[in-house]
Amino acid sequence: MDQIAALGEGTRRQIFEYLSKQPCAVGELAAQLPVTRSAVSQHLKVLQDAGLVGHRTSGTRHVYHIDPEGVAKLRAYLERTWEQALLNFKTLAEEEENQA
Repeated sequence: MDQIAALGEGTRRQIFEYLSKQPCAVGELAAQLPVTRSAVSQHLKVLQDAGLVGHRTSGTRHVYHIDPEGVAKLRAYLERTWEQALLNFKTLAEEEENQA
């Protein structure tokens, strides 16, 4: 899943976390991070390509925000994966119980 890969990098996770609190322009994000504006823009492109963030134009600024639809898809994927993991754990536990 591209969304998980996009969040696999620490700076992108930080950007995503900042945007989860409020929409921000590139300059505002760069001021919070130890990377250049150019690097922030590149990270935002990856996050946007993964469907996790979107942006709107305000004058000459691009203000980035969390994309609720993309986050919902990521959440659904994680919930399905977690439900399957729990089901597998339950099955193993019941098998061990029956063998005892």
